Amino acid sequence: MSSSLPDTALGALPAVPAAPARRRRASLAPLWQAAPLTLVLLLFFVFPLLATAVVSLWDYTEYSLVPAATPRNYVEMFEGCGNLADGLCTTFRTYISTLRLCGMVWAATLVLGFTASYFLCFHVRTQPVRMALFLLCTAPFLTSNVIRMISWIPLLGREGVVNSALLSLGIVEAPQDWLLFSEFSVVLAFVHLYTLFVVVPVFNSMMRIDRRLLEAARDAGASGWQTLWHVVVPLSKPGIVIGSIFVIVLVMGDFVTVGVMGGQQIASVGKVIQVQMSYLQFPAAAAQAMVLLALVLLIITVMTKLVDIRREL
Repeated sequence: MSSSLPDTALGALPAVPAAPARRRRASLAPLWQAAPLTLVLLLFFVFPLLATAVVSLWDYTEYSLVPAATPRNYVEMFEGCGNLADGLCTTFRTYISTLRLCGMVWAATLVLGFTASYFLCFHVRTQPVRMALFLLCTAPFLTSNVIRMISWIPLLGREGVVNSALLSLGIVEAPQDWLLFSEFSVVLAFVHLYTLFVVVPVFNSMMRIDRRLLEAARDAGASGWQTLWHVVVPLSKPGIVIGSIFVIVLVMGDFVTVGVMGGQQIASVGKVIQVQMSYLQFPAAAAQAMVLLALVLLIITVMTKLVDIRREL
C-alpha cells in the first residue's frame, strides 16, 4: 500500500499544470487571430500617420527638408487669421469653402440615398427583384471614378448635350457657363460618385426593421409621413450616420474632382495639400493634412455622439 501511493501521486502530477497551460493558450488565441490585422493597421495606418505628424513639424527650404522641430508650418498656415477685422484669412476661407461643398454633397446624397433605400426596402415586394435593383445601383462601381467624373464634361460644356437641349427648347438664349467648371458641377460629380456610400448602410439598416412595427403604426392611425419620421428614420439612424461619415471623409480630402470639375477655380483643403506637395513643400502639406484630420475626427466624434452606432446595430 505504501509503495503504490507514490506511484499514483506521481502519475497524477503531470495533469496538474496542463489545465492552466490550456487556459493560457486559449486566452492568447484571440490575440494571435487579431495579430495580422493589427500588423496591417500599424504598417499602413498608424506608422504613416505618425510620420506625417513628425514631418509636419520639420522645417524646409526650396530644395531640401530640414529635420528640426519647428512650429513654422502651423504658424504660416494660420498667419493673419487672428485679426478678423481685416476679413477671414486664406486658411479659414478655404476650410469654409470645403465645409460648404461637404454640406451640400452630404445633404444631396442623404436625400437620394435614403429615398433609394426606402424604395428598395418597402416598395419592392420580391427579394430577387430587390437584390437585382440593389446590384444595379452598384453597377457604376465597375468603372473608374475618374471616368465617371469626366463623363459629365461633354454633357455640361458650352456645346454639350445639356446646353444644346436647353437652346433647342428655347429655355435659354445663350449657353450656360455655370453648368461646368463651377461649384454646381463639383457638387453634381460628388453626388454621382458617393451616393452609393449612403445607399448601402441605410439599406442595411432598413432591412433590419421589423415590418410589424410599420403595421402597428398604421393600425394606430399614423399617416405615411408620420410612420416614416417616427419609425423608419429613428431605426435607420445607424445607417444614416455611417453613410454620412463615408461621404464627409471622402469629400473633405478629395482634390481630383474639385480640380477637374471646378476648373481649378474652387478652393478646397485637399487641393491646397496637392499643390503644396507638387511644389515639394512636404512639411507644409503634412501640417495641412493634420489639421484636416483633426477637423474630420471632430465631425465624426460629434456624429457618433448623437447616435451610438455600436448600441443600435
